[in-house]
Amino acid sequence: MAQRIFVTQPIPEKALARLREHGSVEVNADSAHILTKPELMAALRQSDYLLCLIHDTVDAEAINASPNLKLIASMATAPAGIDVAAATARRIPVTRNPPLVTEATADLHWALLLAVARRVVEADRALRSGLFPGGQSIHFLGGEVNGKTLGIVGLGAIGEAVARRARGFAMRILYTKRHRLEEARETGLGVEYRNLDELLSESDFVSIHVALSPQTVHLIGERELRRMRPSAYLVNTARGPIVDEKALVRALQERRIAGAALDVYEHEPMVEPGLIELPNVVLTPHLGSAALDTRERLAGIAVDNIIAVIEGRRPPNIFNPEIYGT
Repeated sequence: MAQRIFVTQPIPEKALARLREHGSVEVNADSAHILTKPELMAALRQSDYLLCLIHDTVDAEAINASPNLKLIASMATAPAGIDVAAATARRIPVTRNPPLVTEATADLHWALLLAVARRVVEADRALRSGLFPGGQSIHFLGGEVNGKTLGIVGLGAIGEAVARRARGFAMRILYTKRHRLEEARETGLGVEYRNLDELLSESDFVSIHVALSPQTVHLIGERELRRMRPSAYLVNTARGPIVDEKALVRALQERRIAGAALDVYEHEPMVEPGLIELPNVVLTPHLGSAALDTRERLAGIAVDNIIAVIEGRRPPNIFNPEIYGT
């Protein structure tokens, strides 16, 4: 009998074509629809392999709904939405993707930073409605970017990629992280170390790049937002719960900061209603990796993992290797 493979949303056609060479493939064809739990469970009852995306929740009940499930292949770097313990208990391998989204996410981060500073979204909406205030009007006066100070919270791979781009704007670059870099590394990157409070008070743009952990939930809250400059902007493309969204709404409403740009949210796919109502906020629906070349690589690796298991091999990107006794 053909292997039955279920894909929770459309992925690039190259990857789907490879899957079809190894089994019967069913895809939720609506790229705007995140499957509900009943929908996912119904699909899993008829499936042997699952390819899921970062926004999917695959809990123990969903896993146990599929008596023949042989693999859960996630396109996420960290499969946080999957109950890995439940899968491991049934000796079902869970695979993930290596961190391939660095450059695409850094590109989007800069798109958001520029958009909120120069009020691009506000101006676009106004122009479409018939407003053209003139080439030297102060109607859409925004923030300068070139030569300003960028504060990077969490200087990992994506933070470093953002810093590289900032040098092209002649920015002064501050950073904070748990362990300070060696002096030679700081010099090479062109960055200066500050603790979090210092960074917040000195920066014109605060860029969030820390990993989500119990220690970083609401790392940026009421207290931290009050340390930012009234002319400063907050940009978050890391994980939503790092920023206290309710505190952010208050800071924006009271004009204690100039604006914010977000690609991630505390309770995705839900967005804090107050954010949607504010004109000084730019919002995108978790688009960090949504570049064609990047998504093709991510999908290809997930397919590699599925094909490996179908062919009786250990998948190359196993997240729970203990099921293989290692």
